[in-house]
Amino acid sequence: MTKFYARGDGTLSTDPPGADDSATSYEFDPENPVPTIGGNTSSYLTYEPREESVGAYPLGDRNIIDFAGRGGYDQRTDEDTFGAEPPYGPLADRDDVLVFRTPPLEEAVEIAGPIRVRVYGSTDAPDTDFTAKLIDEYPASDDYPDGYALNLSDSICRARYRGYRDEPDFVEPGEVYEFYMEPYDIANRFKAGHRIRLDISSSNWPRFDVNPNTGGPLYGDDDYQVAENTVFHEREHPTHIELPIRPTE
Repeated sequence: MTKFYARGDGTLSTDPPGADDSATSYEFDPENPVPTIGGNTSSYLTYEPREESVGAYPLGDRNIIDFAGRGGYDQRTDEDTFGAEPPYGPLADRDDVLVFRTPPLEEAVEIAGPIRVRVYGSTDAPDTDFTAKLIDEYPASDDYPDGYALNLSDSICRARYRGYRDEPDFVEPGEVYEFYMEPYDIANRFKAGHRIRLDISSSNWPRFDVNPNTGGPLYGDDDYQVAENTVFHEREHPTHIELPIRPTE
């Protein structure tokens, strides 16, 4: 297992951060969540006629509506992305998505096994979420002039249930906590010239339901609060992802 640390300059490095004070903040608006694009998602069965359903395909007398796609997708919205609004483009361009990436790899890196993420974060709300997504970032090519951000695995941590609590335990605004996540195991070969990328945010919808940030009921509550969330990447609070690197022969 090899740790890749988030750094204040947006890089992802095996060298631990050395700064005593380094953090990045963003606003998480529950009414404008980061849309899900692919991944470990399911679909919705409906009896609507096909011509009235977008992104649907028939299954007997029913349709399957594929809200977010399944599997690997370029992390870029367009007019067909469920829940996305213009201007469309890479999720990495959103103000509420923090992106940390390695330099282009000089040689291929293979991973196979479990993934662990520790986000050291704080919020000004009584409750919020932190999300993590591992991405294989392809360089520009003839087929993809703008490159390709392939999603590999993702996860989420709800502040009130951090540390796999059974009962809610609300956070103190401004205090730093560890938000631990275990994305699904993965096997992937990052080719030379690619980048290993970690995206951190606070929503991934509709894969995960959206936290209203109020500390109130999670379902059926119409109240929402915009939260200012902060991710720390400093010596004492080193946000990082652990990857199962296979040894080279």
